[in-house]
Amino acid sequence: MLENIMCGNPREQFLAQADEITSAVIGVLNSESYILGDEVVNFEQEFAAYLGAKFCVGVNSGTDSIILGLKALNIGEGDEVVTPSHTAVATVAAIVSSGATPVFVDIDPVTFTIDPNRAKEAISPKTKAIIAVHLYGHPCDLDALLELVTHYGIALIEDCAQAHGAKWRGKRVGTFGILSCFSFYPTKNLGAIGDAGAVVTNNAEIAEKIRSLRQYGWDQDKQSQVRSSVSRLDELQAAILRVKLRKLDNSNKKRQDIANIYALQLGLSELILPSLRGEVEHVFHLYVVQTSKRDFLLDKLRSKGIFPGIHYPVPVHQQPAYSKLESSTSSALPVTERVAKTILSLPMYPELENYEIDRVCEGILNV
Repeated sequence: MLENIMCGNPREQFLAQADEITSAVIGVLNSESYILGDEVVNFEQEFAAYLGAKFCVGVNSGTDSIILGLKALNIGEGDEVVTPSHTAVATVAAIVSSGATPVFVDIDPVTFTIDPNRAKEAISPKTKAIIAVHLYGHPCDLDALLELVTHYGIALIEDCAQAHGAKWRGKRVGTFGILSCFSFYPTKNLGAIGDAGAVVTNNAEIAEKIRSLRQYGWDQDKQSQVRSSVSRLDELQAAILRVKLRKLDNSNKKRQDIANIYALQLGLSELILPSLRGEVEHVFHLYVVQTSKRDFLLDKLRSKGIFPGIHYPVPVHQQPAYSKLESSTSSALPVTERVAKTILSLPMYPELENYEIDRVCEGILNV
């Protein structure tokens, strides 16, 4: 009996580096330094260097990285943050948790990332930031967004949860905005074995604020100068991330190779395949196609032991918790609402074997 092929498989990714990860974990246990120790410091330095940024501050999760980033920029009650609705709900949950109001805008139909023209229309006197989500691993139009935030004097925050290692005009994303936010959830291109995240910035003052905010608002004397909770990157997760960071470019290359095979084998199918826009390096956190027969295709593939995903079936602005927020949408979101009905994420992870890719493609072509 053929094994099931899943949309993602973090287990395989960890098993591929099991010996190195085990060694790193034993090293942490032997160190007896379990909270904000050398592993966190070393990972922060190594990840900042990898991106070409000055500072990285490890936190508990990608969601917390956005919350603390907004707090560090003094964005909260009465402020608006422009962001796409076609994103993981975490982006929006973080905005609301900070006290600010999300203003949803539509996306580019090719890249699925925020449309700068729609973002411009949404800016008001209350707008303090744009959160640009590099969705599925394709960078946003950073030239247009930087021009926009510079003109209006607002902040650009990059949500890089799905874009570790992606590039815009040869430069890694996460280094363009005033700060950027990363998730290291297990399924990410760079994933921990639990929750983990980081804020990256070139601004020393912001980095210091994040370090304080992640631990009760403490100063160097452990006196709380601002009110904050706790959100620390764990030493064990940092040690694992250090191991996996060394292989990130290689694993991203494998994702790109898989994407090329999909493009070659499915090029004559009825699917709308991912395409690149601009001078970008797409890292294919997900390989997202579009089809008007999605539910039919999904059922057929599942019957063959192939389990694609849908990221994301319900736009955030249509979900009950966020659909009635005051000023939550700047206008209609026709592209967002259309793609939510047609998108399908094909299996995509570096350990996907060629015969498994062939099975997926044959399953699609033989429907």
